Amino acid sequence: MRAYYSDHFVLPLPPGHRFPMAKYRMIREGVAQGVVSVEFHEAAAATDGVLALAHHPVYVDQVSRGVLPERVQKDIGFPWSLQMVERSRRSTGATIAACRSALEQGVAVNLAGGTHHAYADRGAGFCVFNDAAVAARLMQAERRVKRVAVVDLDVHQGNGTASILANDDSVFTLSLHGQNNYPFEKERSDLDVALPDGVTDDDYLEALEGALSQLMQRFVPELIIYLAGADPHEGDRLGRMKLTLAGLAARDRQVFALGRQHRIPIAVAMAGGYGKKIEDTVAVHVQTISIAAQYTSNIV
Repeated sequence: MRAYYSDHFVLPLPPGHRFPMAKYRMIREGVAQGVVSVEFHEAAAATDGVLALAHHPVYVDQVSRGVLPERVQKDIGFPWSLQMVERSRRSTGATIAACRSALEQGVAVNLAGGTHHAYADRGAGFCVFNDAAVAARLMQAERRVKRVAVVDLDVHQGNGTASILANDDSVFTLSLHGQNNYPFEKERSDLDVALPDGVTDDDYLEALEGALSQLMQRFVPELIIYLAGADPHEGDRLGRMKLTLAGLAARDRQVFALGRQHRIPIAVAMAGGYGKKIEDTVAVHVQTISIAAQYTSNIV
């Protein structure tokens, strides 16, 4: 299985910043130590033209030149830097590469990505460019697929993804998220499943099973982009859910089993994770990648 990384592009964040920048390097190191069937590839940067498939060119230019309105920069949550721009392009490029590889091999992984709060004309919530929306549109533009599903299992609703793809019947957006969590003003996905604070493994997995069933009843995807957030974990500072490591493994297996059953390639992005202990977040992500590797070549 191919895994695409961009963790060597590090944002210069101020001391005490709550974004867990170190987790991406730790994920790659954890995968390298434990998953023998993974090939690592450095992600290429997404170009302006590719980003324009899902973002307004004016916004892309503002990001690149560091002239974003102060409010937008504040909503993103990072101070502007050249490293921020390059990392955001590379992270989007990694999801693009993972989609291409998944269509060849069944499953592939971006060791970052899942930046689902970015809108067409602005970023938010530590998200600059919306990698899933860009990658879905590019796979269609390259005539690799016609129909893509975004299965977003981050604890926060994929509001930017839902907004960008709202009038696009060729991309199905599914978001299983915390009802009372950020963003507090939700967008409308094709299928939203809002769960209460404190939800545990059994109830979550039952809700996911129903959501995936609805997806397949309403849509026939040729590619799934899976946002495998670690933040539903019980140890997450921002998640408000109570899923165990075993429960999250069962979640991942549900998604990959769906792909295998229907022979749908799956590209995985890491999305969020803000554990009280960063090691817990990394363990969730590494577990997802380990499970993904078991399904490579068993899907297509």
